[in-house]
Amino acid sequence: MPDRDRTFGPTVLAGLVGAALTAVACGRDWATSTGDAAGVAVTATVKGSSSAPLAIALALVALAAWGVLLVLRGRVRRVVAVIGTAASLGVVLTTALSSGTLHDDATAAAVARGATGSVDTSVSGWYVVALVAAVLTTAAFAVAVVRCPRWPAMGSRYDAPSARPAPTGEQDLWRAIDEGRDPTA
Repeated sequence: MPDRDRTFGPTVLAGLVGAALTAVACGRDWATSTGDAAGVAVTATVKGSSSAPLAIALALVALAAWGVLLVLRGRVRRVVAVIGTAASLGVVLTTALSSGTLHDDATAAAVARGATGSVDTSVSGWYVVALVAAVLTTAAFAVAVVRCPRWPAMGSRYDAPSARPAPTGEQDLWRAIDEGRDPTA
């Protein structure tokens, strides 16, 4: 089998799963704080989208880049892979940097709900999932930047009609009919 068959499927699958999981995880609760408000237990959560709003935006850019990467070919495909790499790397950095403010955000949310005294804060697994999935997506995009010129591309059948030459010979007419085009139009 050609070399492209061994990298295309696993890379795209890992990238799509990683980007989708990152986007989902960025919208979930990243931290929970519990405290006491005059004898009543108070619980407050902080979502990744509120603690690190740039992370979910970049995760959605990375997810969209995989869709675009599948339909493009040539140099533009590599440019989209580089953009996807930058977006997913931005998610990694934003998520990692938000760990310092995550506890403060969760504590502030508990205090806003009336908690006084000591507030216990814990980071949820969704934060870790977002970070690990973003690293996976970055690695998949890095492979795509290097390997995408060897990957299969969509055929010219999906190009705009004006981009195709008009059928000239009898074989071209039959080929156009086989492709589902009207050669008389």
